Amino acid sequence: MTMEYAIVAVAYLLGSVPFALLVVRALTGKDIRTVGSGNVGATNAVRAAGIPAGIIVTILDVGKGTLPVLLMQAFDPSARWVGATAVAAVVGHCFPVWLRFSGGKGVATGLGAFAVIAPRAILAAVAVWLLVLLVTRIVSLASVLAVASFPVWVFFLERGSRAEVVAASVFAVVVIVRHRRNLRRLAEGTEPRLRRGGAPWDDDSGGDVP
Repeated sequence: MTMEYAIVAVAYLLGSVPFALLVVRALTGKDIRTVGSGNVGATNAVRAAGIPAGIIVTILDVGKGTLPVLLMQAFDPSARWVGATAVAAVVGHCFPVWLRFSGGKGVATGLGAFAVIAPRAILAAVAVWLLVLLVTRIVSLASVLAVASFPVWVFFLERGSRAEVVAASVFAVVVIVRHRRNLRRLAEGTEPRLRRGGAPWDDDSGGDVP
């Protein structure tokens, strides 16, 4: 069991690596926290350094969710430990020790982590994200509703165990909490929408693109 705890700790530390900060700084010398929404995620990386930077950050953020989950599956495939590893990676991204626990929104890292555990549920959640985005043009709302639906998809599409549903629910709660400022603006009617013909980085919602 000592190794399981070690892998969960590695998942948190890897999740904490602020790839958006590192990539933007390497490409432009800018501190991403001073650009746009200040969010340390792929969407804000595009604002700070362009589309290639956003693609690189997305790949790295997805990867830091996927790798520790694959490692845990290889060592101990039990649902509770694999789920704990996925959650740890997301928590690391959202509350990174390297940035005084102020990180990104967790969508991309969660996508990478849970795609290994519940691929059909992830596809369903991505479909929700796309549908809401097309209808409302609000990235943050699409992200919140997609992750809120995710535990439901895990239960019904994957016939997930209790541990998997709990892990999916914790992931959803963490991401929604990280969107609390967006939710406040949504309630006030001030959350930005995408411009017609725009892209997810044209607003200032700060939501990560899954």
